Amino acid sequence: MCGKPLNYSCVPLGTFCFGLWEYVMDEEEEVVVAAEPAAAAAVPALGEPMDLLTALQLVLRKSLAHGGLTRGLHEGAKVIEKHAAQLCVLAEDCDQADYVKLVKALCADHNVKLISIPSAKTLGEWSGLCKIDSEGKARKVVGCSCVVVKDYGEDTEGLHVVQEYVKSH
Repeated sequence: MCGKPLNYSCVPLGTFCFGLWEYVMDEEEEVVVAAEPAAAAAVPALGEPMDLLTALQLVLRKSLAHGGLTRGLHEGAKVIEKHAAQLCVLAEDCDQADYVKLVKALCADHNVKLISIPSAKTLGEWSGLCKIDSEGKARKVVGCSCVVVKDYGEDTEGLHVVQEYVKSH
């Protein structure tokens, strides 16, 4: 709730952003228009089951917002060895076999659940290693091969989907 114009260069005076709503001030009346946040596009409609990758993306975003996400091998290994890790996410396209072996061995030794996703760039984007442009799209995405969750943050539907997947696999 900043109360500042959305984009200084292309938004007419009198347009302000407050959370998920855009307030457009006409000369005589106030019109409220729902804004389209980037995260809402990934959330399926009510009643639809959520797939694992969408759920994992939401869990990683919530964890990042609550300060419970570590990125990279060094930080991840420290969290796993302290028995503070709840979940580890590994990119399948990691080209270093020793890296993958080490992460899998640490997770097995310390009973940390491991989920693999196809792309390191996707994992980097989900864990906040990118710049978001004015249109809400990720730019300058840095790949990340390993992410460890030590605090999920809030209890969400995505968290339940991820926990059910981990229990079944």
